[in-house]
Amino acid sequence: MSKAEELIQEDGKYFAASGRIKYYPLAIDHGYGATLVDVDGKEYIDLLASASSQNVGHAPKPVIEAIQKQAEKLIHYTPAYMYHEPAVKLSKKLCDIAPGDYEKRVTFGLSGSDANDGIIKFARAYTGRPYIISFTNAYHGSTFGSLSMSAISLNMRKHYGPLLNGFYHIPFPDKYRGMYEQPNPNTVEAYLAPLKEMFAKYVPAEEVACIVVETIQGDGGLLEPVEGYFEALESLCREHGILIAVDDIQQGLGRTGTWSSIDHFNFTPDLITFGKSLAGGLPMSAIVGRKEIIETLEAPAHLFTTGANPVSCEAALATLKMIEDDALLTASLEKGAYVRNRMDKWVDNYQFVGDVRGKGLSIGVDIVSDKQMKTRASEEALKICNYCFDHGLVLIAVAGNVLRFQPPLVITYEQLDYALDTIEDALQALQDGQLDTYNIDGQGW
Repeated sequence: MSKAEELIQEDGKYFAASGRIKYYPLAIDHGYGATLVDVDGKEYIDLLASASSQNVGHAPKPVIEAIQKQAEKLIHYTPAYMYHEPAVKLSKKLCDIAPGDYEKRVTFGLSGSDANDGIIKFARAYTGRPYIISFTNAYHGSTFGSLSMSAISLNMRKHYGPLLNGFYHIPFPDKYRGMYEQPNPNTVEAYLAPLKEMFAKYVPAEEVACIVVETIQGDGGLLEPVEGYFEALESLCREHGILIAVDDIQQGLGRTGTWSSIDHFNFTPDLITFGKSLAGGLPMSAIVGRKEIIETLEAPAHLFTTGANPVSCEAALATLKMIEDDALLTASLEKGAYVRNRMDKWVDNYQFVGDVRGKGLSIGVDIVSDKQMKTRASEEALKICNYCFDHGLVLIAVAGNVLRFQPPLVITYEQLDYALDTIEDALQALQDGQLDTYNIDGQGW
């Protein structure tokens, strides 16, 4: 038995099943850049970036040094009662880079889930309204508030309901498929129709506090919106005094080639959440928003004992500085274009590739069994992932059938070439009927 097999067997005795979505028997020992090394010494190219939490890669020297230096001084004293310089510096930096030409304030947490919970608090407190609207296929987190906003998996919603009251969902304006899995995308007006009907019949617009969006739905399948939707949605929200909040936890901080994914669209949010890669992998989240909204609540309405941990703050400052110093925003755009130059041809070259989409190094490859009907091919997608794993790539499928291509922004072009070659080999092998030996039972979402 290998060391990895022993570790995984031991893990099964103690680690709760609810805490892991199973894909591969990968027990990681260490990593560097876009490379992972398992406990038996085998190397893998990381195309997942730890669920997009490692945008600056594994073990980046500037982040490590910042963590070590701060840990020698002070590991933590809660800013719930006192002050420390790293939190002040990080607060200013996030207010500077967050979108919106208005005076901002920021508050910190430990995960994207609690940040999205904070949206609920601030939006309801500021507007005095009860209702929150988000989108089907959205994933906003695992706490009860963020889970109530999510609508992506029954396994996240059954057995412990009822969830929180006051939440409604509308179809995401998918530009590849239409509403309710129809093969053709809808128009902006058609996508807005369920919301307008909601306002007319059972959810008064004047009682809606906020609409929460992912500009690109990450775990929902790297879905991009039809052009003009968010501008039309913003106009509708302003008409009715409804706030707009953006969950940028997966797509922010360089993932799409900009500080915020909002920069690819023509609208301005009132609140935005960051997380995942913010502190280079350490637990940290942030809500940045209009001063008048954030200052609606008084302490201790939204604070956490270990929030704004000084070690995490310094890690975040080093992460943001590394993105600037190493021009990783530009790198994401250029490497993303390099990847798409090959991937876009897959739609014509391989019978199972229905669509390639995304921005920067946030790319989804939609695996289908029928291109005209855009029928999801979930088993085939997992077979591709398993082939890739056997050939040294860490790649997963989301939304059942969409390959999630989100490597660290520091990935080399040589690694990208190998990854693309390997995925192409997998697609060809699938097309030739050579991947039928893979057992994908129990894998994936």
